[in-house]
Amino acid sequence: MMTTPRFLADPPRHFFFTGKGGVGKTSVACATALQLARKGRRVLLVSTDPASNVGQVFGITIGNRVTAVEEVPGLDALEIDPEQAAEAYRHQILDPVRAILPMKEIEAITEQLSGSCTTEVASFNEFTSLLADPAATAPYDHVIFDTAPTGHTIRLLQLPGDWTGYLDHGKGDTSCLGPMSGLDKSRETYRAAVEALTDAQRTRLVLVARPQSSSLAEVERTRAELGELGIRATHLVVNGVLPPAEAATPTPPAEPVEVLHEAIRRREQEALAAMPEGLHRLVLDQVELKAVNMVGLDALEQLLAGPAESPTTMPTGQTTEPVETASHPGLRSLVDELEPRGHGLVMTMGKGGVGKTTIAAAIAVELARRGHDVHLTTTDPAAHLSSTLAGEVEHLRVSAIDPQQAIDAYRENVMRTKGASLDEAGRAALAEDLMSPCTEEIAVFQQFSRAVNEARQRFVVMDTAPTGHTLLLMDATGSYHRDITRHLDEGQAARMTTPLMRLQDPGHTTVVIVTLAETTPVLEAKGLADDLERAGIHPWAWVVNNSLAAARPDSALLGRRAASERDQLATVSTLADRHAVVPALPREPVGPEALAGLTR
Repeated sequence: MMTTPRFLADPPRHFFFTGKGGVGKTSVACATALQLARKGRRVLLVSTDPASNVGQVFGITIGNRVTAVEEVPGLDALEIDPEQAAEAYRHQILDPVRAILPMKEIEAITEQLSGSCTTEVASFNEFTSLLADPAATAPYDHVIFDTAPTGHTIRLLQLPGDWTGYLDHGKGDTSCLGPMSGLDKSRETYRAAVEALTDAQRTRLVLVARPQSSSLAEVERTRAELGELGIRATHLVVNGVLPPAEAATPTPPAEPVEVLHEAIRRREQEALAAMPEGLHRLVLDQVELKAVNMVGLDALEQLLAGPAESPTTMPTGQTTEPVETASHPGLRSLVDELEPRGHGLVMTMGKGGVGKTTIAAAIAVELARRGHDVHLTTTDPAAHLSSTLAGEVEHLRVSAIDPQQAIDAYRENVMRTKGASLDEAGRAALAEDLMSPCTEEIAVFQQFSRAVNEARQRFVVMDTAPTGHTLLLMDATGSYHRDITRHLDEGQAARMTTPLMRLQDPGHTTVVIVTLAETTPVLEAKGLADDLERAGIHPWAWVVNNSLAAARPDSALLGRRAASERDQLATVSTLADRHAVVPALPREPVGPEALAGLTR
């Protein structure tokens, strides 16, 4: 029987769906828009997700213009392309000064505007009017946003400094404020937009997560971060909850079916029971995992419809035979190729929730078990290496770069040195600049550099922060590289090796991109790979984690989900020079023995 999700009760004018990549927020947003339109409401669906697939979900081309979804009367959609918005934004800032400033200054400003800060700010700049100006969306009863602005963006908008004066007064500084300089609307407009976000009568913020401990922990951090800014999440949608096992197919072997399905369900239910206290205070909806991908109206109609009748047999022509073949090797193959080097930096990168920490720990444990000296470290403030490792391994040292400690030391040093020669007003402006959220990535850079250099003597396996933070870290590395080399003569420059040069050296640095066999995570991983290429860093390998297709599921529901992974696995195999597939496991890989099992 169809039931109405609680987050759809008494619907407000604005809905914001936010969560990490791959949790299904686009599917939930599209299904919400569809339900409201079916009730006779006029609805505008807006996506600012870099990996937006709203058009794919509805089977039409949308893009950066309001487009009617013809099969659903009353529903229009708009996809704001963040990269396109960022490119236009850069032109807006740079074009007026190209004929005035020297080329070196133009290059410096271009670099300041090349990071993910600019993309976030430009995206928010694009849809500000949709929030701040009721007339802009007057024809609609509801405006649904797939992806809310991050706490990072909101904090930037709330900084009291003079954005437009940044290039004149702070040019050359490493900061997030550079990207703010091109905001073309008044402070009053941005204030009104943020006000709309914080008004619970007008806006409902819905957090979307998977029934996994890591995903729930991530969404709790989002809730707390936005809550500190006065933006209160009221609802939580846990998407993709595995229903009780249906009747097993007669296809042998029967035992692995029951172990995998029941073990995953038990693990999910335990994660839900133990989710952070802050999430328990939200109105909760659980959306069951469906057998099909959320593409097309028929699929969307079922997503929020409550429990559905599960298939008890595999569809004709579909198979769940394992994919652990020469074309989809396991994680061990990557370690086998890394080991002969004897040392080097191995960096696992990817969006939050894809399992970077687990993959980094598994690689480190296997190299250590083979007798190599290994240092496993993280720059991710959300990582929990100690709980993942849950034990000691001979030849393996574990550490973490504490961002808060690093940022406190960095601010103190800048104020003591650069701030010493400034007057009171100048010191106040500098202190404000140092409150910029991007300062954290700059602050960890010195410790990061030490780890980069340490890899000349041993293996250093680094579990890096989620993608946006990582790219800012890369931008910081690039700025450091230029600051050093521009002051050297040709002979000195030829002998100088900076951290960026080590990251660009495939003999020293191995970048492993971690993803899932799902559309959005693969698109986001490709975006990360493209951004790394811009910095001259070529990813060495991709790892597809938690793959059902590699786990031989024999239940009908998991089998159909496994079959749907094959297109994404094929995509990864074409994008990556080399790749590995790690199967979904009945139990979380925690502890040295379980981690070692990933490379057997």
